[in-house]
Amino acid sequence: MGIGGGKILAAALTVCHKESSALGAPLQLKVFIAGRNRLENDGATALAQAFQLIGSLEEVHMPQNGINHPGVTALATAMQHNPQLRVLNLNDNTFTKRGAIAMAEALKHLRNVQVINFGDCLVRSEGASAIAETLREGLPILKELNLSFGEITEEAALEVARSVQHKDQFEKLDLNGNSLGEEGCENLREVMEKMNMADKLGSLSDDEGEPEEDDDEEEEDDDDDDEDVEEEEEEEEEDEEEEGEGEEEKSELNQFSTPPSAPRTPDVSTFLSFPSPDKLLRLGAKRSFLIQQQVDVSDVSKTVEAFLKISSVYKEDDAEVKSAVLESIDAVLCKAFLTPSFQGLSFMSSLLVMLGLLKSEDKLKPVKVVPGHLQCLEHAVKQSYFPREHITVLNAFMARPNKSLEPCSSARDRLKSTLQKLTPES
Repeated sequence: MGIGGGKILAAALTVCHKESSALGAPLQLKVFIAGRNRLENDGATALAQAFQLIGSLEEVHMPQNGINHPGVTALATAMQHNPQLRVLNLNDNTFTKRGAIAMAEALKHLRNVQVINFGDCLVRSEGASAIAETLREGLPILKELNLSFGEITEEAALEVARSVQHKDQFEKLDLNGNSLGEEGCENLREVMEKMNMADKLGSLSDDEGEPEEDDDEEEEDDDDDDEDVEEEEEEEEEDEEEEGEGEEEKSELNQFSTPPSAPRTPDVSTFLSFPSPDKLLRLGAKRSFLIQQQVDVSDVSKTVEAFLKISSVYKEDDAEVKSAVLESIDAVLCKAFLTPSFQGLSFMSSLLVMLGLLKSEDKLKPVKVVPGHLQCLEHAVKQSYFPREHITVLNAFMARPNKSLEPCSSARDRLKSTLQKLTPES
């Protein structure tokens, strides 16, 4: 779904709620599931605004979406307005202490939560302590709490354990994969046993051991802060006392927040699967060559898909992104059209289908056309590698009225004007 898809869905939910409310029967969305969709902060924030308006959610499942603390904070605010919330699963996103503290504050306003899954979210010790405070004061019917793999140290883990003592319906506490150390794990087991809750504690077999230095956690939180500033371009400057290596590692974690095996830097496959301007720029100066090598131009459909994915992140008002996109487009299309065996007409047919300008015999679903698609196509047709005969074909289809291009009227008109100038006179 990506960031764009998240925003579209949020807008649709908002419109649906407003229109249904006007009819006296407001939308009562109860379950929302969107795992591994690369929503990131912007997509999550847009959906959070819709959730806050709807207010009827009972289950929210949004694991592995690359959401950092700004998005987590937005979701936390939204959850406060959904009093019937029972299940909250944000597994494998990147809270850090700021996101965890914001979520802990939000949970103070809820009474019906039964399952919390913040595993693999790097809530850290301070975040875990904030959640423990909330648990001591509220969430009376909580059944399951997952704070695994969160870089939580012994003291905070014991706080969490003690906070669930008087929860009559409590069934499972998962603190595996944290930084307790052998002695800390034993102390945690003893605390749970003294509370007659030893059977509620999950395995601790993947504990990471005690941190080497007491201030490691504080430094890493500072790293997170600085990286969030860079990625969001909307946060104020944080103290910059941390070392570059730790900062780089945390940046990469924030960037992906996907399975632990995810590459530390974006590769071409990742970019083409989930394109974004940032991922394209992070491919480095050789990005166009790397993308050219990745795309199999012997497969027309893959070539068309690559063109659409790359051009989707085009930004007219961002010179760096614009240049990176056009260089990558040129690299792929130049390789394609200069390959003797490349099926140019098939490429054009497939492209027209995916842009919604031609009906598909295979019932292929067109993409949602964005201005970047048409702006990059306008650039391509002016290049020497683009066959003149294809310009005539493209001009003929662009001259027809088509609803799929109406949201991109300015880019459409520019492309049509360029094609008309380039089309040979008959």
